[in-house]
Amino acid sequence: MNERITFNPKQCGGRPCIRGMRIRVKDVLDLLAANVSRSEILEDYPYLESEDIDACLAYAAAEADHPVLLAQ
Repeated sequence: MNERITFNPKQCGGRPCIRGMRIRVKDVLDLLAANVSRSEILEDYPYLESEDIDACLAYAAAEADHPVLLAQ
C-alpha cells in the first residue's frame, strides 16, 4: 500500500486519509469526480501534493479490483 494513504481508527472513523491529515481519500476522489482540476485541488488545499492525488487514484483502483463471484 502507498505510504501516503494512512489509517487511524481515532481519525475520520478509521477511513483512509492522506498522510495522517484529516482529508480523506474519498474527499479527493469526490472532487475529481466533480471535474475539479488537479491544479484547483492543489490550490484549494495547499498542504496536498500532486503525489497525494496520484495515491488516491491508485488506492481507488486497487479497491475496485476484486474478484466477482458468480452464483451457480
